[in-house]
Amino acid sequence: MESNRSIITHLLSQVRIGMDLTKVVLPTFILEKRSMLEMYADFFAHADLFARIPDYDDAKERFIEVVRWYVSAFHAGRQSSLPKKPYNPILGETFQCMWDICDTVQCDDVEQSLLDSGPVPWANKNCVGFIAEQVSHHPPVAAFYVEHASKKISANAHIWTKSKFLGLGICAHLVGEGRIVDHVHKEEYIATFPSAYARSILTTPWMEMGGQVTINCPTTGYSANIDFLCKPFYGGSKHRITADLFHVSSPKKSFMSLEGYWNGVVNVKSGGSTSVFVDTQKMAIVRKLVRVIDDQDEFESRRLWNDVTENMIGNNIELATNAKAKLEERQRREAKERKEHGTEWVHKLFSGSLDNGFFYRGPLGKRMANI
Repeated sequence: MESNRSIITHLLSQVRIGMDLTKVVLPTFILEKRSMLEMYADFFAHADLFARIPDYDDAKERFIEVVRWYVSAFHAGRQSSLPKKPYNPILGETFQCMWDICDTVQCDDVEQSLLDSGPVPWANKNCVGFIAEQVSHHPPVAAFYVEHASKKISANAHIWTKSKFLGLGICAHLVGEGRIVDHVHKEEYIATFPSAYARSILTTPWMEMGGQVTINCPTTGYSANIDFLCKPFYGGSKHRITADLFHVSSPKKSFMSLEGYWNGVVNVKSGGSTSVFVDTQKMAIVRKLVRVIDDQDEFESRRLWNDVTENMIGNNIELATNAKAKLEERQRREAKERKEHGTEWVHKLFSGSLDNGFFYRGPLGKRMANI
C-alpha cells in the first residue's frame, strides 16, 4: 500500500492544478478491471425502467418515467467505495451486451428482421441491446446506442471525457448528451450528464457526482433541472440530488420536486410530506449479458483487455502494465502510420463529428421505416 501511495505521490508531482489529464498515464493498480465503454452500459442496469417508458398513455407520466430511469442510472456503475478509473478505450474498441427483462416487462412480438438488424443480433424480443464504440482517442469520445425493439424505444449518446487535476482530487467532466426516442409517441428526450469527482486521493479516496444536468422534451414541453450536489467542505452529506420538473405552460413553477441520494432513496416532495420516487438500494439490478471472450471480435472490450484484466486479478501488476503498454503502443503506432499515409480513421458503427455528435448508423426508427 505504501509503495502504491509513493507512486501516486510521484505521479502528482508531474501535474499541476487545472491540467488536462487525458495524456497522463496512470499506474495500472489504480485502474478498474473493465473498459470505460462497459461502465457506460451500467446506465441501463435498470433496463426495465427504460423499456417501460412508452407504456404510459399520458405525456406527463412518460416524462416522469424518463426522470425516474435517469436518476437511478448512476449507482450501478459506482458500487465500490474507492474510486478507480476504467481502462481508457482504444480507438475503434467496441462493447456489446444486452439485458433480458422478460421477468419484469411484458414484451409484444416484433418483426424478426428488426432484431436481426439491431445492435445485438442474437438478442430476442425480451432484450434491451447495447453497443458502444470509442470514436475518438484525442480527445477521448465514446458513443453508445441502446434499443428495445418490441417496446419501440431507443437511445443514442456521445460523451467526451475531460479530466482535470484539482490538487487533492480529480474531476472528469462528461461532455455530451443522450437522446432517448419513444417511437410509439414520436417523442425525443435530450439529457446531459453530471461530472465525476475523485476526492482525497492521497488519504482515503472516495468519489461523488456533481453538477447540474437537464432533461428536455421539445415535443411535449416538459423539462427537468437536476442537481448532483457535491459535499460541502465542512459538514453536509455525500451523494445528494435534487430535481424540479416543469412544463412550458408554467416555466417558473415546478409540478414535481425531488430530493434524496442518487445512490440511495430519492423522494418526491409534496407540501410537508414525502413519498419514495426511487430506492436504488432495493431495486434489483438487471445483470448484463455479454458473449464469452472466445466469441468476441478482436476489438471488443473484454477480449481486447483480457491480458490486462487477468493479470490484475492475479495481482501480477508488472505483467498487467506490460499488456496495457502493448495495447497503447499499438494505438500510437497505427495513428502514426495513418498520419504518414494521409488516411483518416473510419468509424465502425457511428457517424458524426466532435461538433455535431455521433449517431448510430442503423437506429431503430430508420429500420422500422424500411419494413
